Amino acid sequence: MSERQRLAKLLRSCARNLLLDHGLQVHAAVLNMGFGFDLIMNNDLIDMYGKCSRVDLARAVFDRMLERNVVSWTSLMCGYLLEGNAKGALSLLCEMGHSGVKPNEFTFSTGLKACGVLGLVENGMQIHGMCVRSGFVWIPVVGNATIDMYSRCGKIDMAEQMFNNMPFRNLVSWNAMITGHSNEGNGRKSLVLFQRMQEQGEAPDEFTFTSTLKACGALGALHGGTQIHAYLITKGFPISTRNIIAGAIVDLYAKCGYLFEAQKVFDRIEQKNVISWSALIQGFAQEGQLLETMDLFRRLRESISKVDGFVLSIMMGVFADLALAEQGKQMHCYTLKVSSGLDISVANAIVDMYLKCGLTEEAERLFSEMRVRNVVSWTVMITGYGKHGLGEKAIHLFNRMQLEGIEPDEVTYLALLSACSHSGLTRESREYFSRLCTNHKLKPNIEHYACMVDILGRAGQLEEAKNLIGNMKLKPNEGIWQTLLSACRIHGNVETGREVGEILFRMDSDNPVNYVMMSNIYAEAGFWKECERVRKLVKTKGLKKEAGQSWVEIDKEVHFFYGGDDTHPLTEKIHEVLKEMERRMKEETDYAYGLRFALHDVEEESKEENLRVHSEKLAIGLALICNGVGKEGGVIRVFKNLRVCGDCHEFIKGISKILKKVFVVRDANRFHKFEDGLCSCKDYW
Repeated sequence: MSERQRLAKLLRSCARNLLLDHGLQVHAAVLNMGFGFDLIMNNDLIDMYGKCSRVDLARAVFDRMLERNVVSWTSLMCGYLLEGNAKGALSLLCEMGHSGVKPNEFTFSTGLKACGVLGLVENGMQIHGMCVRSGFVWIPVVGNATIDMYSRCGKIDMAEQMFNNMPFRNLVSWNAMITGHSNEGNGRKSLVLFQRMQEQGEAPDEFTFTSTLKACGALGALHGGTQIHAYLITKGFPISTRNIIAGAIVDLYAKCGYLFEAQKVFDRIEQKNVISWSALIQGFAQEGQLLETMDLFRRLRESISKVDGFVLSIMMGVFADLALAEQGKQMHCYTLKVSSGLDISVANAIVDMYLKCGLTEEAERLFSEMRVRNVVSWTVMITGYGKHGLGEKAIHLFNRMQLEGIEPDEVTYLALLSACSHSGLTRESREYFSRLCTNHKLKPNIEHYACMVDILGRAGQLEEAKNLIGNMKLKPNEGIWQTLLSACRIHGNVETGREVGEILFRMDSDNPVNYVMMSNIYAEAGFWKECERVRKLVKTKGLKKEAGQSWVEIDKEVHFFYGGDDTHPLTEKIHEVLKEMERRMKEETDYAYGLRFALHDVEEESKEENLRVHSEKLAIGLALICNGVGKEGGVIRVFKNLRVCGDCHEFIKGISKILKKVFVVRDANRFHKFEDGLCSCKDYW
């Protein structure tokens, strides 16, 4: 073996084993022995430095080369991509086009990967076209990268078309397609492909199992997931030492609500990483087990030196969903002390937390201080403004983001239309919906149409809303018909409501929400026989609605209440305060119990006594005790997991007037700001 071959072999070994220090020594030997301008040696140096995360040194070698070939360009592109600089990789591909060196299949696949990372589907299509013209398109490494690029860019149909047209598929092809469907939320298609690949003799690997387990978790397909888990155990797969697949199994059980099983798998992992910790934390968080979630986060901080941005975002999401402002503020302080707190995803999560806690000024301040904003940052703020009924501010922000060069996506448009709906901006919503429909890059989905149905329903234009559903190219889902049914209830249109109700019963005869909505329409119209018939159906089928729950944070402690809850130690005093409020309201505002509201309240309480113990009223009663009933001014914040009922809405309007206090209530739909007897929702929610 010549000295030149020996040095080349050493460099490749350093690249393979990420031995930067050894590589630097070999580089010095290369220069000392006069191989500084050797093409193959320089290519090996570029590859080694790129894989060892020193792209700056790889670029320095590249820039000094007198001669470059396709390997030189491709190696440096790979280095940029590995470093996370996908833009740099694409710039290099463009530069290469002017150099006279023709790309090969590895150059194209690297360029396609870079487009996928950046979500640049148009650039990806251009590279795809070059592959077709040059004949590289059916080489597996290029075909697989094309599937991956289209999947990452949200063009799953084009990825599927590419996959189906491939004359030869390898394991990577199947994995790319299974992962693409899984990431797109098409879990069922992932499972079908998983079965097909095995029928065609392709043996799944760790990546296949990971993506398939993710699909099972998203679908709640516990049986399918446990079969894969059992298969891995019987085949002797070392789950406890494979973090990626172990994390996927933990995630499966956690998403399906089987926290005991998730914890058991987690405890057996020998070297726990952030992925497995994140899966378990998210599982406890989604089940509402706040104390366990906080304890896991504490243990995570103690066990590893660095908490990544994903975990921080999860924790912020927990505090946002439960509207725990004090805990959210403490976590915000923690993010300022760690490097991952600078991640844009973390900043977006913090802004979202403040908005969901009703602290719009803090959210605005943080948003304005962000050095970099992406489309998610703007969308979070627009969504927040919408939930607070600040539609005009949302529109201003939507226009401003485009002036700053950020293109809105489908989610941004959905946030804007929702904001228009909550603020009753019918004319503006028509304008922006029309823009979306004529946008060549974006397509309206069922949620956009549902927003327009809600807006038209709010304006009393029920026939137009119904026609919009009938004329759209998409297949109507349950949600869009429920939106129209809700508008029928608001405007007392029993005829259209009955028609829509029958459609919903055919679509899902076991959804209790549909029956309760129809019961409400009949009750408010005085059609008591029809109302009773629907309510009997609910009992016969044994259907149950989600229980209403409200909570209030007092002196950094969160107090939870269910309807009719009598477990709080101050229950007696709470009832006394509420009775006193009712007495004063009857005298000062002519308030009377809205018994008709009881029939469509989410907790289904129909008696006057039961109306008093709705969960939101109990939470308010406690807040009044702690803050002082006779003390004027101040803001009381209450949160509810479902829609606030009509009687409670009237009650809070009344006490805001007689107590001269501001009440901010976040329900499942939006924020309600009650002040001086009025609500920011203008009685439409």
